[in-house]
Amino acid sequence: MIDPKLLRTDLDGVARALKRRGFVLDTAGYSGLENKRKKLQTDMEQLRNERNARSKEIGMAKAKGQDTAPLVVQVGDLGDKLKAAEEGFAKVEAELEAIQLGIPNLLHESVPEGTDESGNKEVRRWGEPRKFSFKPKDHVDLGAARGFMDTEIAAKLTGARFTVLHGPLAKLHRALIQFMLDLHTGEHGYSETYVPYMVNAASMRGTSQLPKFEQDLFAVQGEHRYFLIPTAEVPVTNMARDLIQEAEDLPRRYVAHTPCFRAEAGAAGKDTRGMIRQHQFEKVELVQMVRPQDSFQALEELGGHAEKVLQKLELPYRVVVLCGGDIGFAAAKTYDLEVWLPSQARYREISSCSNCTDFQARRMQARWRNPETGKPELIHTLNGSGVAVGRALIAIMENYQDEEGRIHLPKALHPYMGGITVI
Repeated sequence: MIDPKLLRTDLDGVARALKRRGFVLDTAGYSGLENKRKKLQTDMEQLRNERNARSKEIGMAKAKGQDTAPLVVQVGDLGDKLKAAEEGFAKVEAELEAIQLGIPNLLHESVPEGTDESGNKEVRRWGEPRKFSFKPKDHVDLGAARGFMDTEIAAKLTGARFTVLHGPLAKLHRALIQFMLDLHTGEHGYSETYVPYMVNAASMRGTSQLPKFEQDLFAVQGEHRYFLIPTAEVPVTNMARDLIQEAEDLPRRYVAHTPCFRAEAGAAGKDTRGMIRQHQFEKVELVQMVRPQDSFQALEELGGHAEKVLQKLELPYRVVVLCGGDIGFAAAKTYDLEVWLPSQARYREISSCSNCTDFQARRMQARWRNPETGKPELIHTLNGSGVAVGRALIAIMENYQDEEGRIHLPKALHPYMGGITVI
């Protein structure tokens, strides 16, 4: 959430900044509500003062033995007017909050201009795509050939956009998770954490999934209004909700492996084959909570931690910085890591690393105590995939295949595969 004070003091400036995202802010509507809020607030203060004054007069009249009935009527009338003003104020406040919750984060000045993904800027590449002496197969054909990947039985069990893995491919999937967790905890200084796979609405609101993206979530029917998590970012980041952390406890770095559940409401017809875009998939997620002055340096470091996974797996990739028209709702700046997929002859996203500045923290009231002022201030939150497990599996299958359809595993995974080096 953007600072409401900024909306009050520089609404036109905020509107201009949001245009970089292609977001149009109704400044006239917002100003009208804000003026109404101010008037109601003034009315409430006046009514309270007048009611208090009349109440004191009742006490004085009683002490003198005077008739207090007219004053009692006046106080009652003032109370009714005050209640109406308070109800009107609460309604306007709710309307303003609803607008505020629908406004995306302000972009960092370094974010490139652009209306869609064509405006994203490549930052660097690592590794050279392999030149095959044969036509490379995609991961579906490679997995299905030996019965290690089955989308048909997954469709029978559940529906479209689900996959069943068997045997060594299921083992490889698990090995990737363990490899990533060991790397991030052992070399990058993250604390491993295990979190619930269902969260309440307050948690979804805290990291900006609600109210805007409810259609992309899976809600759980039952006594409680729970949601299946779309990413571990939600429960991990919300661990800081309503807390004030001490300066010496920052930065906090967490890594969590969880399944992720996404309705993919806006992805009809996209990537329907195989495991590229699933309703259920696994991620190893990186989350950082830092002092505001450290957050953009932390973003560079976090992106580097995700890159290290691909480097150790010897997978060619590129890094792009997202433009204003393609960046996520809560992010002020985002780097995407895109891994090379031979079957598609192009790079595909495997990790998205974002600095959300204080946007999520304001919703969550996640704060730290600044030792220079002694006062609580909002922290900055960052998150990134370290990396998406299913897409890493796909990339290994396709980049390490041979002409017979066997998959030669990268050396970094040999210790996790129990002696298996070829699938």
